[in-house]
Amino acid sequence: MTETEHTLVRRAQRGDQAAFEDLVRRTSRLVFARLYLETGDSHKAEDLLQETLLTAYKTIGQLSQPEKFRAWILRIAQNAAIDAVRHDTRKKRTSELERLKLRQDALTPLPPVEQMEQEELRETVLGILRSLPEEYRLPLTLRYLVGADYGTIQMQMGLSNGSLRGLLHRGMAQLRAELREALGEDGPV
Repeated sequence: MTETEHTLVRRAQRGDQAAFEDLVRRTSRLVFARLYLETGDSHKAEDLLQETLLTAYKTIGQLSQPEKFRAWILRIAQNAAIDAVRHDTRKKRTSELERLKLRQDALTPLPPVEQMEQEELRETVLGILRSLPEEYRLPLTLRYLVGADYGTIQMQMGLSNGSLRGLLHRGMAQLRAELREALGEDGPV
């Protein structure tokens, strides 16, 4: 009869590498499958699996309930996937900003008055956005400023598709109403 995961976790916490390797053999396919479902890319899932296992190895001593090992390691995997999405989003946003900057440099610059007006409008919108309730502010920021897609926002915020769409709709309606008030009824909203 094989050892229980509970026993293997206790042994691994005491520094038994063979016990940790046995835990990896028992759970790596499950973790890989979960990561593959999250990413849709087997190479990325494999990289995230390695990252997950390394984190688990380093922090197994912190696991206070050995019977919850599988849930614990799946949570580490989910966090690794979320971090990867954040990294990819930042990387994508940076490259998009560089591309826009190059395009802007190629175009003739706006006259100073128009540049000032655009900057004022941008500051007004950001100020109103910052004043919105958190439930609207974060989804609107992720969607329209960061450029995250619905799936990414849902995963990061733990929302269903319907909840996210509702928050974005109500938040955008409130943003528009406050922007109209700030700019006057004839403002560009």
